[in-house]
Amino acid sequence: MSRSLNKVQIIGYLGKDPEMRYTPSGKPVTTFSVAVSRSWNSTDGERHNETEWFNIVAWNNLAETCKQYLSKGQHVYIEGRLQTRRWDDKEGQKHTSVEVVASEMIMLDRRDSNSGHSQESDNASSDSGAAAPAEDEFPF
Repeated sequence: MSRSLNKVQIIGYLGKDPEMRYTPSGKPVTTFSVAVSRSWNSTDGERHNETEWFNIVAWNNLAETCKQYLSKGQHVYIEGRLQTRRWDDKEGQKHTSVEVVASEMIMLDRRDSNSGHSQESDNASSDSGAAAPAEDEFPF
């Protein structure tokens, strides 16, 4: 039996306030970026830090919850699946974007402890073009 799994779990900090819009059919979609940092010591004892930015897309009720409760700098847990989108711009340039389609979000700081929200995403594609902000825009 063959099995497949596409699951992502990240804990990080929002790089900017979530942006919500609606598809032509009226479905809410919210996009935001999350920075995940890691630190390690090299063999010579030098300390290294690295930050990876993830574009997050939330749909329907989860989209509304993210827009209502999340803000820049907030610590958050996101669970979902990776999705790759490809498109051509007006000049014919090809673009590719990898994003996390969220199925669960839990706020990890400063907010009401009853703030976790989960929702199965029922939409296989997104037309969001949100790009992660530059590292110097991150609040810490």
